Amino acid sequence: MSDFPSLQGRVVVITGGGRGLGREMALELAAAGACVVITGARASDELDQTLAEAKKLSGNDRAIAVQADVRDPADCARVVAEAEAAFGAVDVLVNNAGRGMRLVSETFNTEPTKFWETDPAIWREIVDINLNGAFNMAAAVTPGMIGRGFGKIINISTSDQTMVRRGYAPYGPSKAGLEAASRVWAQDLAGTGVDILVYLPGGAADTALLPDSVNKRGADGGLLPAAVMRRAIRWLCADESNGSSGGRFIARLWDENLPPGEAAEKAKSPSVDKPAIM
Repeated sequence: MSDFPSLQGRVVVITGGGRGLGREMALELAAAGACVVITGARASDELDQTLAEAKKLSGNDRAIAVQADVRDPADCARVVAEAEAAFGAVDVLVNNAGRGMRLVSETFNTEPTKFWETDPAIWREIVDINLNGAFNMAAAVTPGMIGRGFGKIINISTSDQTMVRRGYAPYGPSKAGLEAASRVWAQDLAGTGVDILVYLPGGAADTALLPDSVNKRGADGGLLPAAVMRRAIRWLCADESNGSSGGRFIARLWDENLPPGEAAEKAKSPSVDKPAIM
């Protein structure tokens, strides 16, 4: 039995759910009894494999995959429609789909690219997926959530240092924009029953956002396993996090030996009146 009974049958959409952080969160939620909808921008073996694992964990009728590009509002509306057709109303959206600095350069983490050297089309693509894509998906699910008086939108972010790290534009700024948007959305939705939450690994994670190499490492050294995102995702999607809108939670700081409520407090970033980015 799940530690979070409200997850039984809860409909969760996870964008970019075929691999990396999205895959780990999808499988954790499937095992907890949620109805999982994973999306991918294109058909892939990874998406198929994750779907097969999610079905095995949750039951064949509790997981589907939808090919959709979050840059396209029509695709986002279709994700919601297919989720509703399969399971009913969308309860939770996890905005995980994202692209990183490998689009700019395969050596970005060893030879930083100056911002003016970045191909404008690549700059636009990263911002369009990481920030505008999250908006498109949120806009597609929010009216229904407001109408039902319940919902959660969980925006997957990155560490503060990465937002302003040399050579990490536009990835870092796109995530800074997403966090700023999250703060605005939380205020816009106050009193509606819809929570906006931010969740991040708390360091570089071992995903395809980093180039493969013998000495694969993040800017600050070692890598967190992608599975670190499993730690808090059940709590974030469950009723236990109701009313936590505007909260920012760091997976690395989540202590699995503590009761979930205490772990959440330990993993929550301190609130500040004015965002301290620079």
